[in-house]
Amino acid sequence: MRHLENYFKGLAEASRLRIVNLLLQGELCVCDIQRILNLTQPSASRHLNYLKHAGLVADRRDGLRVFYRLVEEEAPVLRNLYEFLCGAFSGVEPFESDVKQLRDSLARGACAIPPSNPVSETSNERVPGAL
Repeated sequence: MRHLENYFKGLAEASRLRIVNLLLQGELCVCDIQRILNLTQPSASRHLNYLKHAGLVADRRDGLRVFYRLVEEEAPVLRNLYEFLCGAFSGVEPFESDVKQLRDSLARGACAIPPSNPVSETSNERVPGAL
């Protein structure tokens, strides 16, 4: 029960919802998140740290860059939460625009690693079998 409460606390802010929407597309560098959401570096880091402490996000350092990804667990509650969020974000602004900007940014060579679980070109949903 405590984990579920922490997940929802982590999601209880618009910028953090938008960050999760981007991370549903795959692992991203903090600079890509910051650029797409028009956040300052301290603000992006603060939100990502909040999501990390909520148990939703993990990070890894690669040189000077820090990459973030959604925590993938075998627990059905987290998998179900991600699936719900994919559906909830689909067709809703600003989530759709954020994903479009991310795709454009990746096509231009943003510093993020291309998503390992690409999204459908026509929606905000992950390819079946992802997560």
